[in-house]
Amino acid sequence: MSVLEQLNQLRSEAEGEIVKASSQQEIDELWVRFFGRKAGELTTILRGVKDVPAEERPSVGKLANEVKAQIEELFKIQKERIYQDSLNERLASEKIDVTLPGVWNKPGRIHLLNATMRRIKEVFKGLGYSVVSGPEVETDYYNFEALNIPANHPSREMWDSFFLREGLLMRSQTSSNQIHVMEKQDPPVRIISPGKCYRRDSVDATHFWEFHQIEGLLVDEKVTFSDLKGTLELFAKGMFGSRRKTRFNPSYFPFTEPSAEVMVDCFVCEGKGCRVCKNSGWIEIMGSGMVHPHVLRNVGYDPEKYTGFAFGMGVERVAMLTYALDDIRVLFENDQRFLDQF
Repeated sequence: MSVLEQLNQLRSEAEGEIVKASSQQEIDELWVRFFGRKAGELTTILRGVKDVPAEERPSVGKLANEVKAQIEELFKIQKERIYQDSLNERLASEKIDVTLPGVWNKPGRIHLLNATMRRIKEVFKGLGYSVVSGPEVETDYYNFEALNIPANHPSREMWDSFFLREGLLMRSQTSSNQIHVMEKQDPPVRIISPGKCYRRDSVDATHFWEFHQIEGLLVDEKVTFSDLKGTLELFAKGMFGSRRKTRFNPSYFPFTEPSAEVMVDCFVCEGKGCRVCKNSGWIEIMGSGMVHPHVLRNVGYDPEKYTGFAFGMGVERVAMLTYALDDIRVLFENDQRFLDQF
């Protein structure tokens, strides 16, 4: 059989076989059959062109190019057809019945603690305070000594801490951030510092080993206790309602002198007495006081020139008061039944 006859026969076979192919695998196998570099049928025929008499080579070469182009075009058309058929089949199997009822996804909500912390931040931002953060792993110096709590000071018993190694501990109060800020910044200083704290407390309805605090600090010239009272009264009204009244009871903290516990009249019973305020009409919300001169000296401030006040509150306590919760543990258990109520 001449080369011309072989080419025509191959063209006829290719037309019949390629049209029958119904998958990409079959197309690939046919491509190897006709165009394989070693044993492809068209490849083999083209290798024999060199043996064709010289006068026949032009016509053989022309036909060979035509056959090659026609077969390649057939492959292209059939590949596109197979792709479209596969796509249509997949779309048909994955189609969505828009008449079916939809599946409702519950919207996410801000957790009570985060919501409470945001509200506290917004109140103090409105008073011109900036928000800073600090490390949760502290040195003994920043957590205690710089805050006027030396190694043998009896007040250390107030903070049963998680000690690590080489003088490190999990911070037991965000007051340590006061020192970090004052070491880097000259007065005036006006900051709040929210964050997690850790103490070795026995877990019960009002205590947890991990909790959140927000520490506040203002240092400038001629700052007085009246400024502290006015600031915290504004906070109480902004956080708990414009009718709230505040009361300051004498207290003790090593890093403030004088010190006071801040009370607010019960926003549940309006001061009449209920289980939330333990029938006293008042609720303690934070500790506060004027920054101790020793603390100012520790950071290089002149206590003869600068004075300041500090305050700190537990975010969990504020949240429990705000939402009338009687157990701190519900804030950490992530019980969906509880969270859905808010």
